[in-house]
Amino acid sequence: MTEKKQPGSPKGESIYLAIGYLRRPHGVSGEIIMDLHTDFPDRITAGRKIYIGEKYEAATFGGVRVHGNGLLVKLRGYDTPESVGRFRNQWVYVRAQDVPPLPEGKYYKYELIDLAVVDDNGNALGKIAEILETGANDVYVVRDESGKEILLPAIPSVILNVDMESRLVKVHLIDGLI
Repeated sequence: MTEKKQPGSPKGESIYLAIGYLRRPHGVSGEIIMDLHTDFPDRITAGRKIYIGEKYEAATFGGVRVHGNGLLVKLRGYDTPESVGRFRNQWVYVRAQDVPPLPEGKYYKYELIDLAVVDDNGNALGKIAEILETGANDVYVVRDESGKEILLPAIPSVILNVDMESRLVKVHLIDGLI
């Protein structure tokens, strides 16, 4: 009997994507302040199923409204500041399989992890191990088998091509990057 390969992580569990960070309760009706950590805040709507914290506790947004640079969110079933306060300082996730596909040539960050990286001469540089978010642009941490790291800014003049089918990223090294 052959085992069917499951989407997600190598062990078959779901991959979760962080979309926000819960801060503290606000007001008396059970709303909580959420910092945004997504490029698609318009997808954060009432009725959206989410997962909270390290144990990915399931919940559903009951209401969402803009508040400063973030949102005030209401979780269904949590109607007081005390009840929703248990989620203070925890990440909010969605399952990767529940997010819509991106336009051609755009990728979610988790899809880039473990892609092989070669320079424009075909020399292997390692694999993308991590993606750092900076103010200006993301930075890809490329690590070779010996553990040596190269930091590559995710800008068009450096990241030349991403081939998801071949799982390969072609880059141009700017002087001083290695």
